[in-house]
Amino acid sequence: MLQISVIVPVFNEEESLPELMQWLKTVLEAEGFEYEVIFVDDGSTDESWKVIKDLAGENPNIRAVGFIRNYGKSAALDIGFSKARGEVVVTLDADLQDNPGEIPGLYKMVMGEGFDIVSGWKKKRHDPITKTLPSRFFNWVTRLISGIQLHDFNCGLKAYKKKVVKNIHIYGEMHRYIPLIAKWNGFGKIGEKEVTHQARKYGQTKFGFERFINGFLDLISVSFVNRYKKNPMHFFGTLGTLSFFTGFIITFLLVYEKIHGLRNNIPVREITEQPLFFLALVAVVVGMQLFLTGFLAEMMTSNTSRRSDYNISEEINWDN
Repeated sequence: MLQISVIVPVFNEEESLPELMQWLKTVLEAEGFEYEVIFVDDGSTDESWKVIKDLAGENPNIRAVGFIRNYGKSAALDIGFSKARGEVVVTLDADLQDNPGEIPGLYKMVMGEGFDIVSGWKKKRHDPITKTLPSRFFNWVTRLISGIQLHDFNCGLKAYKKKVVKNIHIYGEMHRYIPLIAKWNGFGKIGEKEVTHQARKYGQTKFGFERFINGFLDLISVSFVNRYKKNPMHFFGTLGTLSFFTGFIITFLLVYEKIHGLRNNIPVREITEQPLFFLALVAVVVGMQLFLTGFLAEMMTSNTSRRSDYNISEEINWDN
């Protein structure tokens, strides 16, 4: 039985790949694991794919997928999840900052302690303060919103039970929130392991400051989608009801004021001449539109992103 699948997303990491594979091979074979290493080349523009092909020719445990263009880390992980065969699936980055020596400990926590997911925590990081401070704030906000008490949601080093990765689908830039997505899909036993963080040896980071802005937008998006994808009318219908009744109440008050003025000979402007009338009209129209949006959303699929959307140029060792 294949025990471990290691998924490595790759984007322009030609220098680090041979060293990473040797490190993985040493650790996994020393523990006696039956394993596979799945490299997913995310449209690299350097020689990463050539290096992967050479490594695969030397080691039959290597399998690989190459995208035609860059789709992002979430797409790479999603494809890797679909291909993985191991009972435990481990993900780590290709830049050598994640330590493969942590894999046996992660495996034991999943198989021995029954965790659905074990996330790495880079307590001591070899990154500049311009990266660590925003990351801490980002993780604090994510803990607050998600209710999952992890210190480092964005750590690439994680381990999953096979059934977890086969029952979730990630897209866009949702890889940061896999624990949250898994929790909402019924996999709530989530653990954490302190892991060592290596200083970057080759190249430079592929992520800029915009990842923090995108991260918060993704958090709002994944929270909304997972909360309301099964019942979007609960969201749109609630807003529609509030808007419609606000318009109705304003209209009722305007009509009452007009009738009261006529009965008591009090001069009152025509209803259609008052600004509140137009506010009421807008509120009623918006309420109806929100109701219609809710009905349409109930009739549509919650997610149109599919794994078949990713164009693969070449695959290695999938017939083994």
